[in-house]
Amino acid sequence: MLDLMHVSKTFNPGTINQKLALDDVSLHLDDGDFVTVIGGNGAGKSTLLNAVAGVWRPDSGTISIDGTDVTLMPEHKRAAYIGRVFQDPMEGTAASMQIEENLALAKRRGKRRMLSPGISTEERQEYRTHLAKFGLGLEDRMTSKVGLLSGGQRQALTLLMATLKRPKVLLLDEHTAALDPKTATKVLEATDRVVEENHLTTLMITHNMRDAIAHGNRLLMMAEGRIILDICGDKKKSLSVEDLLRQFETASGEEFANDAAILA
Repeated sequence: MLDLMHVSKTFNPGTINQKLALDDVSLHLDDGDFVTVIGGNGAGKSTLLNAVAGVWRPDSGTISIDGTDVTLMPEHKRAAYIGRVFQDPMEGTAASMQIEENLALAKRRGKRRMLSPGISTEERQEYRTHLAKFGLGLEDRMTSKVGLLSGGQRQALTLLMATLKRPKVLLLDEHTAALDPKTATKVLEATDRVVEENHLTTLMITHNMRDAIAHGNRLLMMAEGRIILDICGDKKKSLSVEDLLRQFETASGEEFANDAAILA
Protein backbone atom coordinates (compact mmCIF):
# COMPACT_ATOMS: atom_id res chain seq x y z
CA MET A 1 0.00 0.00 0.00
CA LEU A 2 2.93 2.36 0.70
CA ASP A 3 6.44 2.10 -0.77
CA LEU A 4 9.40 4.40 -0.22
CA MET A 5 12.48 3.48 -2.25
CA HIS A 6 15.87 5.07 -1.42
CA VAL A 7 14.31 8.38 -0.32
CA SER A 8 16.73 11.13 0.79
CA LYS A 9 16.14 14.74 1.83
CA THR A 10 18.61 17.46 2.83
CA PHE A 11 17.47 20.84 4.08
CA ASN A 12 19.49 24.04 3.47
CA PRO A 13 22.13 22.29 1.33
CA GLY A 14 25.44 24.09 0.97
CA THR A 15 24.86 26.30 4.01
CA ILE A 16 25.99 26.24 7.61
CA ASN A 17 22.48 24.98 8.49
CA GLN A 18 22.67 21.95 6.18
CA LYS A 19 20.75 19.01 7.67
CA LEU A 20 20.45 15.50 6.26
CA ALA A 21 16.90 14.67 7.39
CA LEU A 22 16.33 11.41 5.46
CA ASP A 23 19.25 9.20 4.48
CA ASP A 24 18.42 6.63 1.75
CA VAL A 25 15.22 5.43 3.47
CA SER A 26 13.37 2.44 2.03
CA LEU A 27 10.11 1.27 3.58
CA HIS A 28 7.27 -1.02 2.54
CA LEU A 29 3.84 -1.12 4.24
CA ASP A 30 1.35 -3.85 3.39
CA ASP A 31 -2.36 -3.13 3.18
CA GLY A 32 -3.67 -2.81 6.75
CA ASP A 33 -0.28 -2.36 8.44
CA PHE A 34 -0.39 -0.09 11.52
CA VAL A 35 3.16 1.16 12.00
CA THR A 36 4.32 3.28 14.93
CA VAL A 37 7.45 5.43 14.49
CA ILE A 38 9.62 6.67 17.34
CA GLY A 39 12.98 8.38 17.65
CA GLY A 40 14.78 11.29 19.28
CA ASN A 41 14.50 14.93 18.23
CA GLY A 42 15.80 15.38 14.68
CA ALA A 43 15.67 11.65 13.94
CA GLY A 44 13.65 12.19 10.75
CA LYS A 45 10.18 11.11 11.92
CA SER A 46 8.26 14.20 10.82
CA THR A 47 10.32 14.51 7.64
CA LEU A 48 9.33 10.94 6.75
CA LEU A 49 5.63 11.73 7.31
CA ASN A 50 5.83 14.98 5.36
CA ALA A 51 7.56 13.22 2.48
CA VAL A 52 4.65 10.77 2.25
CA ALA A 53 2.12 13.62 2.55
CA GLY A 54 3.83 15.62 -0.21
CA VAL A 55 4.72 18.65 1.91
CA TRP A 56 8.07 18.60 0.12
CA ARG A 57 9.66 16.51 -2.60
CA PRO A 58 12.56 14.18 -1.80
CA ASP A 59 15.95 14.97 -3.30
CA SER A 60 16.13 11.41 -4.58
CA GLY A 61 14.10 8.20 -4.47
CA THR A 62 10.45 7.39 -5.16
CA ILE A 63 7.20 7.18 -3.17
CA SER A 64 4.26 5.04 -4.27
CA ILE A 65 0.78 4.66 -2.77
CA ASP A 66 -1.25 1.61 -3.81
CA GLY A 67 0.90 1.20 -6.91
CA THR A 68 0.69 4.87 -7.99
CA ASP A 69 3.93 6.85 -8.12
CA VAL A 70 3.18 10.06 -6.20
CA THR A 71 6.77 11.33 -5.90
CA LEU A 72 6.16 14.40 -8.07
CA MET A 73 2.46 14.76 -7.23
CA PRO A 74 1.69 18.05 -5.41
CA GLU A 75 0.32 17.95 -1.87
CA HIS A 76 -3.26 18.98 -2.76
CA LYS A 77 -3.58 16.18 -5.35
CA ARG A 78 -1.94 13.62 -3.06
CA ALA A 79 -4.63 14.42 -0.46
CA ALA A 80 -6.99 12.15 -2.42
CA TYR A 81 -4.94 9.19 -1.17
CA ILE A 82 -4.13 10.40 2.34
CA GLY A 83 -5.89 11.19 5.62
CA ARG A 84 -3.90 13.11 8.22
CA VAL A 85 -4.27 14.13 11.86
CA PHE A 86 -1.85 16.78 13.10
CA GLN A 87 -0.22 17.28 16.49
CA ASP A 88 -1.96 20.62 17.00
CA PRO A 89 -5.70 20.13 17.69
CA MET A 90 -6.30 23.49 15.99
CA GLU A 91 -5.18 22.14 12.61
CA GLY A 92 -7.25 20.01 10.28
CA THR A 93 -10.62 21.62 11.06
CA ALA A 94 -12.44 24.89 10.38
CA ALA A 95 -12.90 26.44 13.83
CA SER A 96 -15.68 28.85 12.85
CA MET A 97 -17.84 26.15 11.27
CA GLN A 98 -20.14 23.64 12.96
CA ILE A 99 -19.19 20.02 13.66
CA GLU A 100 -21.60 18.71 11.02
CA GLU A 101 -20.35 21.27 8.48
CA ASN A 102 -16.74 20.12 9.00
CA LEU A 103 -17.81 16.52 8.51
CA ALA A 104 -19.75 17.44 5.38
CA LEU A 105 -16.62 19.04 3.92
CA ALA A 106 -14.60 15.90 4.71
CA LYS A 107 -17.25 13.65 3.14
CA ARG A 108 -17.20 15.71 -0.06
CA ARG A 109 -13.41 15.71 -0.38
CA GLY A 110 -12.40 15.02 -3.97
CA LYS A 111 -15.90 15.65 -5.33
CA ARG A 112 -17.02 18.58 -7.46
CA ARG A 113 -18.74 21.34 -5.51
CA MET A 114 -22.22 22.03 -6.87
CA LEU A 115 -25.31 24.02 -5.97
CA SER A 116 -27.41 21.48 -4.08
CA PRO A 117 -29.29 21.15 -0.78
CA GLY A 118 -27.21 21.08 2.39
CA ILE A 119 -26.69 18.18 4.79
CA SER A 120 -29.43 15.58 4.45
CA THR A 121 -31.21 13.89 7.35
CA GLU A 122 -29.58 10.57 6.47
CA GLU A 123 -26.15 12.16 6.31
CA ARG A 124 -26.67 13.87 9.66
CA GLN A 125 -27.63 10.55 11.23
CA GLU A 126 -24.50 8.92 9.79
CA TYR A 127 -22.35 11.58 11.45
CA ARG A 128 -24.20 11.20 14.73
CA THR A 129 -23.61 7.43 14.71
CA HIS A 130 -19.88 7.84 14.04
CA LEU A 131 -19.47 10.53 16.71
CA ALA A 132 -21.30 8.49 19.36
CA LYS A 133 -18.61 5.81 19.16
CA PHE A 134 -16.05 8.22 20.62
CA GLY A 135 -17.99 8.55 23.88
CA LEU A 136 -17.28 12.29 24.09
CA GLY A 137 -20.83 13.60 23.68
CA LEU A 138 -20.12 15.11 20.26
CA GLU A 139 -23.21 13.50 18.74
CA ASP A 140 -25.33 15.88 20.83
CA ARG A 141 -23.38 18.97 19.73
CA MET A 142 -23.59 18.68 15.96
CA THR A 143 -24.30 22.38 15.48
CA SER A 144 -21.60 23.58 17.90
CA LYS A 145 -18.69 25.57 16.48
CA VAL A 146 -15.57 23.42 16.36
CA GLY A 147 -13.55 26.21 17.96
CA LEU A 148 -15.51 25.68 21.19
CA LEU A 149 -14.42 22.03 21.56
CA SER A 150 -11.70 20.77 23.87
CA GLY A 151 -8.42 19.51 22.41
CA GLY A 152 -9.44 15.86 22.80
CA GLN A 153 -12.85 16.41 21.23
CA ARG A 154 -11.25 18.22 18.35
CA GLN A 155 -8.69 15.48 17.75
CA ALA A 156 -11.47 12.88 17.78
CA LEU A 157 -13.38 14.93 15.21
CA THR A 158 -10.25 15.37 13.07
CA LEU A 159 -9.64 11.61 13.21
CA LEU A 160 -13.18 10.98 11.95
CA MET A 161 -12.78 13.60 9.21
CA ALA A 162 -9.48 12.05 8.10
CA THR A 163 -10.99 8.55 7.83
CA LEU A 164 -14.53 9.28 6.64
CA LYS A 165 -13.53 8.61 3.01
CA ARG A 166 -11.29 5.61 3.89
CA PRO A 167 -7.91 6.95 2.72
CA LYS A 168 -5.27 4.68 1.23
CA VAL A 169 -2.85 5.81 3.97
CA LEU A 170 -3.61 7.41 7.35
CA LEU A 171 -0.87 9.66 8.79
CA LEU A 172 -0.94 10.43 12.53
CA ASP A 173 1.59 13.11 13.44
CA GLU A 174 1.98 12.83 17.25
CA HIS A 175 -1.78 13.40 17.39
CA THR A 176 -2.00 12.90 21.16
CA ALA A 177 1.13 14.87 22.18
CA ALA A 178 -0.82 18.03 23.08
CA LEU A 179 -3.45 16.19 25.17
CA ASP A 180 -3.54 15.30 28.85
CA PRO A 181 -2.85 11.58 29.58
CA LYS A 182 -6.50 10.61 30.18
CA THR A 183 -7.72 12.27 27.00
CA ALA A 184 -4.75 10.92 25.03
CA THR A 185 -5.69 7.38 26.09
CA LYS A 186 -9.26 7.90 24.85
CA VAL A 187 -8.09 9.24 21.51
CA LEU A 188 -5.63 6.33 21.08
CA GLU A 189 -8.39 3.82 21.88
CA ALA A 190 -10.56 5.51 19.25
CA THR A 191 -7.64 5.40 16.82
CA ASP A 192 -7.21 1.64 17.30
CA ARG A 193 -10.92 1.09 16.70
CA VAL A 194 -11.14 3.29 13.58
CA VAL A 195 -8.01 1.74 12.05
CA GLU A 196 -9.24 -1.81 12.70
CA GLU A 197 -12.83 -1.20 11.55
CA ASN A 198 -11.70 0.36 8.27
CA HIS A 199 -8.59 -1.82 7.76
CA LEU A 200 -6.49 1.31 7.26
CA THR A 201 -2.80 1.36 6.43
CA THR A 202 -1.46 3.69 9.12
CA LEU A 203 1.78 5.45 9.96
CA MET A 204 1.76 6.94 13.48
CA ILE A 205 4.54 9.09 14.89
CA THR A 206 4.67 9.15 18.68
CA HIS A 207 7.00 10.60 21.33
CA ASN A 208 5.87 7.94 23.81
CA MET A 209 7.73 4.61 23.82
CA ARG A 210 4.94 2.82 25.68
CA ASP A 211 2.38 3.95 23.10
CA ALA A 212 4.71 2.89 20.27
CA ILE A 213 4.89 -0.59 21.79
CA ALA A 214 1.20 -0.89 22.72
CA HIS A 215 -0.33 0.18 19.41
CA GLY A 216 -0.03 -1.20 15.90
CA ASN A 217 1.49 -4.39 14.54
CA ARG A 218 4.91 -2.95 13.70
CA LEU A 219 7.39 -0.50 15.25
CA LEU A 220 10.09 1.56 13.57
CA MET A 221 12.82 3.50 15.37
CA MET A 222 14.69 6.25 13.54
CA ALA A 223 18.01 7.98 14.19
CA GLU A 224 19.90 10.49 12.03
CA GLY A 225 17.49 10.13 9.14
CA ARG A 226 17.65 6.34 8.98
CA ILE A 227 15.41 3.48 10.11
CA ILE A 228 17.61 1.57 12.56
CA LEU A 229 14.99 -0.79 14.05
CA ASP A 230 12.02 -2.52 12.43
CA ILE A 231 10.16 -4.81 14.85
CA CYS A 232 6.87 -6.61 14.20
CA GLY A 233 4.73 -9.58 15.19
CA ASP A 234 5.43 -11.48 18.40
CA LYS A 235 8.73 -9.66 18.93
CA LYS A 236 6.86 -6.35 19.16
CA LYS A 237 4.18 -7.75 21.48
CA SER A 238 6.79 -8.92 23.98
CA LEU A 239 8.81 -5.67 23.95
CA SER A 240 9.41 -3.54 27.03
CA VAL A 241 10.79 0.00 27.12
CA GLU A 242 14.04 -1.41 28.52
CA ASP A 243 14.27 -3.89 25.60
CA LEU A 244 13.69 -1.10 23.12
CA LEU A 245 16.39 1.09 24.67
CA ARG A 246 18.87 -1.79 24.60
CA GLN A 247 18.14 -2.52 20.95
CA PHE A 248 18.48 1.17 20.09
CA GLU A 249 21.90 1.35 21.74
CA THR A 250 23.03 -1.80 19.94
CA ALA A 251 21.81 -0.56 16.53
CA SER A 252 23.00 3.05 16.83
CA GLY A 253 26.03 2.71 19.09
CA GLU A 254 24.79 5.45 21.42
CA GLU A 255 22.28 6.03 24.20
CA PHE A 256 18.74 7.19 23.47
CA ALA A 257 18.70 10.86 24.46
CA ASN A 258 15.00 11.78 24.52
CA ASP A 259 13.94 11.70 28.18
CA ALA A 260 10.36 12.66 27.34
CA ALA A 261 9.90 9.52 25.26
CA ILE A 262 11.34 7.29 27.99
CA LEU A 263 9.45 8.83 30.92
CA ALA A 264 6.08 9.41 29.22
